[in-house]
Amino acid sequence: MMEILLPGLSILQVLCFVSGYPTGAPTGACEDMMPRHIGVQPQPSPAPYTLLTNTRTYQPGMPITVTISGPEYRGLLLEARTGSGTNALGSWQLPPPDTRFLQCTGNPRGAVTHSNTNLKGNTTVYSWMPPDSTSPIYFKATVAQQRTVYWLNVRSDTLARGKAEGLGLVTSAGRAKEKPLPLLLICFLLFQLLG
Repeated sequence: MMEILLPGLSILQVLCFVSGYPTGAPTGACEDMMPRHIGVQPQPSPAPYTLLTNTRTYQPGMPITVTISGPEYRGLLLEARTGSGTNALGSWQLPPPDTRFLQCTGNPRGAVTHSNTNLKGNTTVYSWMPPDSTSPIYFKATVAQQRTVYWLNVRSDTLARGKAEGLGLVTSAGRAKEKPLPLLLICFLLFQLLG
């Protein structure tokens, strides 16, 4: 009997996910990031996902990469935000396979969502271009393993507006780290030569 029920249950789960939003989140989800899966609530447990960035700071015109680390997932809604605002910031670049742009707050590239229910994982990298802003920003996601299993409010660390180019060095971990001493030494030497 179990041999008959288990395959049927798997097919039912796939059909249920497909009856959600298999081609991506609706634009109505941009502000609260709720998937709109009828009769389904977000998971109350801590998310098994982490949003990782390649830097702790941002500069307008310098792309940032974001990775969703954790188990494979099928659905997502990914945005950049500031403070307690609900507006999507910046502009996402070429979407990875199995994803697409979602227009949020009038921005045609304001968010990234899934374009199908194919599995996505740690090798899926999203690229974002920051706006000309001085406010700290963070990335926020809703991640769905399947239609009935999803987490809201998966957040990255906050990124601060960085200094002008050339004032930071990238460490092996891929994070920007300030090195003020060499800069002060260079300034002192220039002052001595010119002064």
